[in-house]
Formats: sequence, C-alpha cells, structure tokens
Amino acid sequence: MAKDFTSREEHYSEWYNDLVQRADLAENSAVRGCMVIKPYGYAIWEKMQAALDKMFKDTGHQNAYFPLFIPKSFFSREASHVEGFAKECAVVTHYRLKNNPDGSGIIVDDTAKLEEELIVRPTSETIIWNTYKGWIQSYRDLPILVNQWANVVRWEMRTRLFLRTAEFLWQEGHTAHATSEEAKEEARRMLDVYADFAENFMAMPVIKGVKTPNERFAGALDTYCIEAMMQDGRALQAGTSHFLGQNFAKAFDVTFLSKENKLEHVWASSWGVSTRLMGALIMTHSDDYGLVLPPKLAPVQVVIIPIYKTDEQLKQISEKVAEIKTRLEAKGISVKYDSRDNQKPGWKFTEYEFKGVPVRLAVGPRDMENGTVEVCRRDTCKKSIHNVVELETLVPQLLDEIQQELFKRALKHREENTVKVDNWDEFKDAVAANKFVMAHWDGSGETEDKIKEETKATIRAIPFDTIAEEGKCVYSGKQSHCRVLFAKAY
Repeated sequence: MAKDFTSREEHYSEWYNDLVQRADLAENSAVRGCMVIKPYGYAIWEKMQAALDKMFKDTGHQNAYFPLFIPKSFFSREASHVEGFAKECAVVTHYRLKNNPDGSGIIVDDTAKLEEELIVRPTSETIIWNTYKGWIQSYRDLPILVNQWANVVRWEMRTRLFLRTAEFLWQEGHTAHATSEEAKEEARRMLDVYADFAENFMAMPVIKGVKTPNERFAGALDTYCIEAMMQDGRALQAGTSHFLGQNFAKAFDVTFLSKENKLEHVWASSWGVSTRLMGALIMTHSDDYGLVLPPKLAPVQVVIIPIYKTDEQLKQISEKVAEIKTRLEAKGISVKYDSRDNQKPGWKFTEYEFKGVPVRLAVGPRDMENGTVEVCRRDTCKKSIHNVVELETLVPQLLDEIQQELFKRALKHREENTVKVDNWDEFKDAVAANKFVMAHWDGSGETEDKIKEETKATIRAIPFDTIAEEGKCVYSGKQSHCRVLFAKAY
C-alpha cells in the first residue's frame, strides 16, 4: 500500500475518496458539488454504457433525446412528483448577462427575464409525457419503448464523487403502454436487466425487491430496486424501475383510442441507473492496494511491462510482445504495452495495480531465453510463470476466473454479513455493526420513520423472494407477515 493512501480499516470514506482521485477516475470541479470524470474513469463508464445500451436494445428499446430544460409549470401538474424534487431543483430565470455600468464585472440583465422559469432536468417524466401527448393517438401507437442517455441536476448539499453529485450522468427509460399489466411487466423486466448487468458485468450480487411507500419514487405507484452491499456493510441502491400507473398520462392528458374504441389514459413505466454505479463498482471490489476491476468492465484487461537494461533488450522484448499482443487482441482482449522509458518497471507495476488492471504480464531477458512470461492477477496479487505459447488459452481463462471469483467473494461477504433478528436489541446491535438485517416490520410508515430516526437504518427493499412468515415487528411488536431488508445506506 502506498504511504499516502488511506486503508479501508483506517477510514473507509477517506479510502474511497483517495482511491477515486489517485486512480485517475474523477476529481472535484470548480463548480461546487460537481465532478470532472477523467479519461480512465470515463472509459469504465463507457464500458458500462455500451453493455447496458446493448441490453436495452436487445429488449426492444430505442434511444432518443429530450430537452435539458423543463418549464416550471410542468412540475406542478403531478403533485407528488413536484413535492419529491422541489428541494433539489436548479432554476433558470434569465437568459442574458451584461457588463455592470460601474465596471465591476458581469451582472444578470434584469430586462432579459424569462416569461416562464425553466427547471434544469432533475428527471424527465414531465417533459417526456408532454411530448408523448403528440405521439400517441391510438393503441396502434403503443407501446413506446424509449431510453435516454443524459445528464441531470439535483442540487445536493452533501456530495461525494460518483455517489452523490449535483450533476451526474445516467440513462432513463420512459415507456408507454396500453394496459397496466404491460407497464408492470416492463418495470419488472428492466429491473431484471439491471440485476443481470450488476451480477454478470459488475460482479456485484444484488437483492431485488420493491420499495416501501416511504421510499417510493415521487409520482410512482410502485418502485422496484436492486440493492447491493458495499465492503463496509452499507447498502447502495444500484438501480430502480418504477410502475407509474396513469399518473403522468393524466397529468398531461395522454390518451389513446383502445381496440374497443374507448378513450383511455396510457400506462407508464420509467427506470434508470447512473454514474453511481461507478461508486458501487469501486466499493464492492477494491482493496488497500487500489482499484480492482472486473475484467468485463476494465478498459485495459491485460498490461504488458518489459524489464530491460539496454535498448537492444527492449527492442527484442518489444518484437516478442508485439506477437503476444496481436494474438490476445485477436481473442477480443484489450491489451496495453507500456514501453515508456521514463519510469522503472516497479513504478509501472504499482500504477497498474492501483488502476485495477486484471492481468499483468512482465517480460525480461531471461523470459526471452526461456520462452516464458510472468503473470500476475490483480484480484489475488499472485504471480506465476507460464510458457508464452500458453497465453492464448491461459489469459482468457484467467479473465473469466477473475470475473467469477470477484462475484463469489462479494456474495460471500454479503452472506456472512446478513442476519435475521427478532427483537429490538438484536436489531440495534446488528445495525450498529453495519449488517444487512432481515427483520419483521408492521407495515406502517410511522414505524419505518421511527426506526430510521433511532438507528439511521432504512428499509432497503421488501425482497421478491421473501418468504411469508408470521412474526412480530421488531420495533412496535405488532403483527407482521414477512421479513424486510433493513440497512444503513449511501
């Protein structure tokens, strides 16, 4: 571990912030609460985006784009929606600046006030449903399956890189359907897509479930979610999908002529994940030596580092490495050869270890003589010597193994830190120890609020696979019919 790098045990929050910046993923910008995503961090996001985009298109969705600015009056049409976002909205009131007559700088031109103030997009339900009104006339126009990749602004007061920033990147799906059943099915289908991505690309096990009314998206009838456990035991909401009912269709008078020749309001879903997934990826797998990346999302899957003393040795190694690189790339593996002469091999080893490159190959003069290469895998930091001719078979196997082992490790961590409790004292102890807690709840929002107030734990989800089980609420002692998932969360 680098001397100036905080360990997880020492201070988990500082470890996270140090890692994000030291690994060149992101940094704070000049605008309070906003971040600059650096090229290496953005390359990881692009891998996430590409995988998700394909999954969306494979399930019949198309991409579109809608305005960044939303008329303020649109928000007032759906009462719970405006209430949910009112405190986070950034508002545009003027459209021009001018020089201050006293020469002191630039001021807002009060003669250029907007007739109607504009909200900088915190989410797009209102602008999209206003648009859908012109797209939908009959059942033949349905379903509409649209996704948007965009940035949004939610004026957060307490921010942390990737996890919570005033501006962030995301995708938001917005679909329109002829029936309630179709809209619900869509919301569940897309939650399954998110879970598939989280587990098979991010190597991050998730719990699928439904949110309580208190935790529901503003304007939704039901919110479905995937919840993941970070290494410190806290939960992170990794994706949500919402059944919106007809709320937005009614607010914007979006109707269609049904097959029965009746005028009906459209049914809706929306769903989204954001650059918060970057934070989840970091906190699920990384260690005190830096970033650990699942191979499927690593911008560089294999780095090759030459070890040499003379220019002639470097030339010979480079010729051999070119062959190795070409053969691995033919297998669809991303490979980087770092032959820079301004840094020593040990420095490069540390750099790529810190950046989470899954596999490192080192080649020196003795390896050239023996036809071998040193292989080091990032997840275990174990080294081994292999014949060069093995690499075409060995490296793909290693990448698959690392991907699977990271998932198994994260799942084992969650299972070891998930407990069932049956009374209030056990509950408080488990929450204080940063466990996932499966406990009975009486179903009331009042009890939910009291538990949050006293322990900072929230109901993360009512898991889909929860088993019907009679019991007593850990807080109120009232009757309960199943256990729900409590945890402290990001």
